[in-house]
Amino acid sequence: MTRQYFGTDGIRGTVGQSPITPDFVLRLGHAVGQVLKLNEARPTVLIGKDTRISGYMLESALESGFNSAGVDVVLLGPLPTPGVAYLTRAQRASLGVVISASHNPFADNGIKFFSARGNKLPDAWEMAVEAAVQRLPQWVESVHLGRSRRLDDASGRYIEFCKSTFANDLTLKGLKIVVDAANGAAYQIAPKVFHELGAEVIAIGCAPDGLNINKDVGATHPQALVAAVKAHGADFGIALDGDADRLQLVDSKGRLFNGDELLYLMADDRLANGQAVPGVVGTLMTNMAVEVALKGRGVQFVRAKVGDRYVLEELEKNGWNLGGEGSGHLLALDKHTTGDGLVSALLILQACVRSGKSIAQLLLGVELFPQTLINVRLAPDQDWMSNTSLQVMTKQVEAELGDAGRVLIRASGTEPLVRVMVEARDPKQALQCAERIANTLKV
Repeated sequence: MTRQYFGTDGIRGTVGQSPITPDFVLRLGHAVGQVLKLNEARPTVLIGKDTRISGYMLESALESGFNSAGVDVVLLGPLPTPGVAYLTRAQRASLGVVISASHNPFADNGIKFFSARGNKLPDAWEMAVEAAVQRLPQWVESVHLGRSRRLDDASGRYIEFCKSTFANDLTLKGLKIVVDAANGAAYQIAPKVFHELGAEVIAIGCAPDGLNINKDVGATHPQALVAAVKAHGADFGIALDGDADRLQLVDSKGRLFNGDELLYLMADDRLANGQAVPGVVGTLMTNMAVEVALKGRGVQFVRAKVGDRYVLEELEKNGWNLGGEGSGHLLALDKHTTGDGLVSALLILQACVRSGKSIAQLLLGVELFPQTLINVRLAPDQDWMSNTSLQVMTKQVEAELGDAGRVLIRASGTEPLVRVMVEARDPKQALQCAERIANTLKV
């Protein structure tokens, strides 16, 4: 059976177009309820959402779908995705549901799910839900209908959890921090977390109106954060995306650090404090400088497919804790079961406070390799994978680069494109090698 609705991170699309319509979402809630009841007589699900105006409509539809299948619902209100994952585990619920399209604009929305342990669910579970959606509904009798209630102070409970991941003997007192919540799910929570740990907080992107989530602010638009840090003379700037599972961080000089650099810092802080870091997981796109630096410290480095769910799978397979992507999805599995922008920010700030050094100082010697990315548009029915010229040229370039660079060639998932990426210490060499490979694909 092929997937019809689920993508790499739940179900997502434009509101009002299939499948993000109230009638489908009601059917989805009912189908998920039926799957849950295969293993549990009276399941309970938690539902959180971001600040999109469509969240009210989709929340009502999901709630009705679950209730109609005999499933109890606990409504959390606006809450970051990792907050829903945490509370699902803490409340011993059967399932956590998030209504969000993450970093997408307000006209999009989506539904994603967490297991009772706060983890993303396996493919087999998603396929079972897809099959259940196709079946006729099985409305339960009135006496067996699910009930709904709201969880008091869901945000307060999550704030306390975030603070608990920061070392008890450290404080943020004396630091001025700009916090940008992308007008999204963390708009109330993020400023409070840093303020309650002692920082002076300047909040931007914390005034949602249902239509402005991710608009010119947040992790996908860090220019606003850079400008605010400079304007206020702040020590740090922290930007989250709409559902607060992604982090971008700026220092006092307005320099933006990407997820690859922050991942290295998380590992470096542990090593500096005598903690074991047997291995770290990145992706195919993680900058090679991070791999070289970690291996130089005796830390194994493994690359997963692009996507935080694949990073998580690789971490669990190896029994490691630290992983992430350049986009700012970072995982510390001994702190949380899923990527959390707030927790990741606290771990970086903890490293700076504990060492007395700036981010730039902690990253001395870790200079990102220049990357050249060339997109080659394919002709109709062009079989690029069987292109012998491509294969020969790729081997030549890899031999030329040796241990000082790498080649990555992959197809776009959404367009008829092949992406050719070459990474090397010398930017001219990276450009020339990428062009040589790309030319073998041009018809």
